[in-house]
Amino acid sequence: MPADLAEKTDRYERLLSEALDAATVAPPEGTPLGAGADDLLGMARSYLEDGRHFRENGDPVNALAAFSYGHAWLDAGARLGLLAVPAEGDLFTV
Repeated sequence: MPADLAEKTDRYERLLSEALDAATVAPPEGTPLGAGADDLLGMARSYLEDGRHFRENGDPVNALAAFSYGHAWLDAGARLGLLAVPAEGDLFTV
């Protein structure tokens, strides 16, 4: 695997994992918007698991894609106000 692909895959996995740890549901739980925020977090977690599965099976390209898609779900939730995220740092584009 080329070094830049390995480095990028490592970085995106780390970013997604840290972003998942940092993001919380913004709307009240038990509301439709809270349920939507839970769904966004669930999708991001699924993509993190998928990416790790792809990586373990020697497929770094799909691993990188999965990590990227997972982070996109979190960024969308943050931009819509469904997820509370830290304003500082490099985890989110908000």
